[in-house]
Amino acid sequence: MTAAEPRGTGLETALWRAVAVYRGLALCYAAILIVMNSGGYAHPLGGWAVLAVMAAWTGYASFAFGPASFAPGGPGRRARPLLAADLAAAAACVLATAWVETAGNIAAGRPTLPVSWVAAAVLSWAVAGGRRAGVAAAAVLAAANLAVHALAGTAGGIGGTTFNGIVLLFFAGLVVGHVVRLARQAEARLARAVELEAATRERERLARRIHDSVLQVLAMVQRRGGELGGEAAELGRLAGEQEAALRALIGAASVPPPRPHGAGAETDLRPLLTGHASTSVTVSTPATEVRLAPHAAGEVEAAVAAALDNVRRHCGDGARAWVLLEDGPGEVTVSVRDDGPGMPPGRLDRAAADGRLGVAQSIRGRIADLGGTVAIASAVGEGTEIEMTVPRARV
Repeated sequence: MTAAEPRGTGLETALWRAVAVYRGLALCYAAILIVMNSGGYAHPLGGWAVLAVMAAWTGYASFAFGPASFAPGGPGRRARPLLAADLAAAAACVLATAWVETAGNIAAGRPTLPVSWVAAAVLSWAVAGGRRAGVAAAAVLAAANLAVHALAGTAGGIGGTTFNGIVLLFFAGLVVGHVVRLARQAEARLARAVELEAATRERERLARRIHDSVLQVLAMVQRRGGELGGEAAELGRLAGEQEAALRALIGAASVPPPRPHGAGAETDLRPLLTGHASTSVTVSTPATEVRLAPHAAGEVEAAVAAALDNVRRHCGDGARAWVLLEDGPGEVTVSVRDDGPGMPPGRLDRAAADGRLGVAQSIRGRIADLGGTVAIASAVGEGTEIEMTVPRARV
C-alpha cells in the first residue's frame, strides 16, 4: 500500500468489519468442534483454555482492528504490534493442538483446534499490507501446522486435510490482498474524479460571473472607444486586448487539469495552445482532451510558437492568425494559418540556402524528430498555412 492511498475511508471500515464478522463466525465454528471433540482430547481442559484464548482475542481484535489503528502516524503506530500479536495468537492456538490432541487423532487428519479461525489473521495482514503481507502470514501459519505434526511425532503422516488447509491459507492471503488493493485503487480514482468534477463546476461558475460582468464592461469600453475616436479609441483597443486575454485565460482554466497516470503520464495539448490566444490569434481546440507524451506536447507547442512568431515578424501588426487542433484516431494535427501577404514559390528553400533556418529547424525539425510531417501551403496575397501532423505511435 502506498502513502497516497486513502485511510480511514468507508472502504477501510467495511473491510475491517468484514474481518471482524469472519473472526466471530469462525470462533463459533471452532467452539462447536471443541465441544464435540473434547471427550477425545488428551488434555480436555487444554481445549477449553485454547477456546477461552480465542474468544478473548476475538473480542479484543473486533475493537482494536480498524482504520484508525492503521492510519499513518498517531494511533497507526499500533499497526505492526497488533498484526504481530494477531499472528502470534493464531500460531499459538495451532501449536497447542499438539499438546491437547492425541497423536492418533492428529495422524488421522483431525483439524487443529482453531480450524478456520486462524484465517482471520491472514485476512488482517492482507487488508493491512496487501498480497505480500497476506502470503507472509499464511506462510507462518503453514509452518505452525507442520510443526504440530513434528511435535506430535506424526510428521510422516501429514494428510490431505493439513495440506488443503495450508493451500487455502495461501489462497486467502493472495486473493484477498489483491482484491483489497484493487478496491483501494478504485476508491482513489473515484475520489479523484469527484474532486475534478467539483473543481470544474467551480471554474465554470467563476467563468460565468466574469463573463456577465468584467468581459461585458471591457467589450463596451472597446466599442464606445472606437466610436469616440482619438485617445478613447486607444483605450478601447487596450480594453479589447484585455478582453481577449481574459477570454483566453478563462478558456484555459475551463480545461480540467491533466489526470496522473504514473511515470508515463501524458499531457493535454489544449491548454498549451490556448495560451497563445490573443486579439490577433484565434485558437480552436476539441472539447475533449488531446493527450500526448510531455516531450511531444512541448515540441508541438514550441513549433506553433515559432509559426506565430513568423506571422508577427513577416506579416505586420495587423495580420491575424488561426490555430486549429485536430485529434485523429492515430495522429494529432495542428494547423497555423494567417492572412498575411503569403510567400512566393521557392522562398523557403532560398532562406535555408542563405542560412535562415527558422522554419527548417524550429518547425520542420521539431516535428520530424517526433516522426511527423509538415506541409506548408502559401501563395502571394493569399496568406500561409502550416499543417503539422504527429503520429501517436511515435509519441
